[in-house]
Amino acid sequence: MTGRRSRLPWHILRNALTLCAALAFYYFVPVDLDGPHPVLELVYFLAGLTVLIWLITRQLIKQLAAGPDPGVRVRSLITLLYPVVVLFALTYYVMQRNSPGQFESLVTRTDALYYTVVTLGTVGYGDVHAIGQLARVVTMVQVAFDLVVIGALIAVASSRFQVVSTRPKNPGTPPALPSA
Repeated sequence: MTGRRSRLPWHILRNALTLCAALAFYYFVPVDLDGPHPVLELVYFLAGLTVLIWLITRQLIKQLAAGPDPGVRVRSLITLLYPVVVLFALTYYVMQRNSPGQFESLVTRTDALYYTVVTLGTVGYGDVHAIGQLARVVTMVQVAFDLVVIGALIAVASSRFQVVSTRPKNPGTPPALPSA
């Protein structure tokens, strides 16, 4: 148990650094495309979505294949939420910049990030919301994507919990069979 505790600060630091890197990328990536380029924007969005689906699928396969291996953690799946948030926030920001009127009250990158996180949390305060048809479609894609990712996180976490809870307390002892 001591070994796990000594690694906890490293995991927290790694997640914090990953979050900071994702936010730095989000706030500093140039998005000036010299006017609206809807086809190019769609290609970028679909490419980003494809990469995210690949990363999540790869991580889920790794998690499910790990079995009782404690080296594979649910935290690695949580880290995948950062690029999901960045992709959708950038998409919303670029969409509003190049096609004003897609959103109500979305002006800055922070507004787009806020809208993405609020949508991820399924809170929906209503202060920033989709007005245009394209914005509504992309928001629906985000909600569906979020449900799949969060559902996968819950499924993996619960299966990992079951594996850990059925593991014998003494390494040489087989797990107890349930009584009838």
